[in-house]
Amino acid sequence: MVSLFALLLLTTVSAQDPKPCYSPPLMSGGMTVMADNGKMMSTGTISFDNFGQRVRATNYGISANGSVAIDLLMLFKEKVYYEIDWTKVTCKKKRLNADFIPMHVPADAKLMGQVVMGSSSSWGMGVLINNWVGTLPQNGYYNAVFTEVGCIPMTYMGYGPSGFNFISTFNWVLGTTDPMSFIPPFICARSALDQSEEPANFFTALSSLAKMTETEE
Repeated sequence: MVSLFALLLLTTVSAQDPKPCYSPPLMSGGMTVMADNGKMMSTGTISFDNFGQRVRATNYGISANGSVAIDLLMLFKEKVYYEIDWTKVTCKKKRLNADFIPMHVPADAKLMGQVVMGSSSSWGMGVLINNWVGTLPQNGYYNAVFTEVGCIPMTYMGYGPSGFNFISTFNWVLGTTDPMSFIPPFICARSALDQSEEPANFFTALSSLAKMTETEE
């Protein structure tokens, strides 16, 4: 009985003390990006491959001028990413300057709070989430929300000298729904690397995707 009580007590204490965590290595889901201090916004899908250090984000939409189909493929091992406009059938190859960052809560993140999204009155009515904060280079900081169970990312907001970027994700499934999504499409085969622009990172590349979508619409 003493051992059982000690185990229950340890489990209760652990449940009250969330720890930084890593998300599943292969995931696919929906995504909304707000960039340029809220002036640009796009919605689409995202696939994440921790093993191969690859990310693919795709936006599809309809505007007064027709349909919009814009794609972003980031290959961190190769330090390049592709901007693909299926509407115009064009592909631009650009530089990535940052190391791959696994989808996770950084070890130095501080827990801001733990709440239930929805209701805790009955099973299945809510999701227990953890709100984390931390610092970014150049006096910036971030706020990230992950689920307690599974470490599934929900929202991320980063603040810095140039303003803020906001990413919201939803409908995650574990695994890769289409392995070919991480292979550059045929229209990128002859794309030359653009050396004229500064190398991008994960967040600036997603901001570029939002701006491209806004321009097309």
